[in-house]
Amino acid sequence: MIFRQLFDSVSSTYSYILASRKGGEALIIDPVLEKVDRYIQLLNELDLRLVKAIDTHLHADHVTGLGALRDRTLCVTVMGEQTKADVVSMRVGDGETVDIEGLQLGVIYTPGHTDDSYSYYMDDRVFTGDTLLIRGTGRTDFQNGDARQQYDSIFDRLLKLPDDTLVYPAHDYKGETVSTIAEERAFNPRLQVNTVDEYVELMSNLHLPNPKMMDTAVPANARVGLAQDEIAKRGWAVQASELNSLLNRRDVAIVDLREDRERVKHGEIPGSLHVPYASIADSLKPGGVLRELGATKSLLFYCAFGERSAMAVQLAQEAGLKSGRHLHGGISAWRKVVDSAL
Repeated sequence: MIFRQLFDSVSSTYSYILASRKGGEALIIDPVLEKVDRYIQLLNELDLRLVKAIDTHLHADHVTGLGALRDRTLCVTVMGEQTKADVVSMRVGDGETVDIEGLQLGVIYTPGHTDDSYSYYMDDRVFTGDTLLIRGTGRTDFQNGDARQQYDSIFDRLLKLPDDTLVYPAHDYKGETVSTIAEERAFNPRLQVNTVDEYVELMSNLHLPNPKMMDTAVPANARVGLAQDEIAKRGWAVQASELNSLLNRRDVAIVDLREDRERVKHGEIPGSLHVPYASIADSLKPGGVLRELGATKSLLFYCAFGERSAMAVQLAQEAGLKSGRHLHGGISAWRKVVDSAL
């Protein structure tokens, strides 16, 4: 496995790049905007293709690199389903997985630092965001933080992982790079409490100043979605209210770009063809299924919220399929139209 821990000294943020092999798919966790050029350089040096970018929560101390990485690599952006971000490509919930070639991350909902905080784990390590730090825990006094929820997230979820599980947080201010579950249970001063009430009292008396970038970072990180209006201005979008008139038309192929688990969880548009976004580039090449289909039909792409389909329609146009369009706002927008008509 390829694993890189990268550090931003300004915000003391750790970002992580993972891949199963050289030349394969990669994902990044908690990227920082100012470091995007470095990530791209490293990915190129390691011969990796970034396919997913994850934020563990809506950060208040730095501007995320999610949007910039999506624009430069066409990767899928991922956050928890409680996020206040306007649009991310994929929202995940507790117990689900984030998959790339050869690697799978389990998803644990760990609220407390914020109400959208998640941790991601694999066999020997867990990426804890700001929930569990090395010899510390994330503050709980803003962004709907809750010390009781954080206590449960740590004691009832994270500390139940095997003792030798490596702990990789989103921040460290003392130069520490990694810990273990056993170490944190034994030596983390904030975890040496006997009851949840003790933990709540401890956290309520920290009296920390707000992060220096909070007023800038939080609004910026809440608006990371791809500008789908620009796609619409080019005539490449179908509004959700128009979709029903296109169902069952022989000259239109409706293409679902979501992953299998999303289709199972949220259903699909009737009559749609499943071509996962990860395979879109190959499908648009000569001989590919979408290239062949697009020779006789108009392609209408859709995904969860319109981000992957907006990128797919641009690729289709570049491949010469000029009738390609996408569903603005994704199946989420279409569901709202359907529900309002009931």
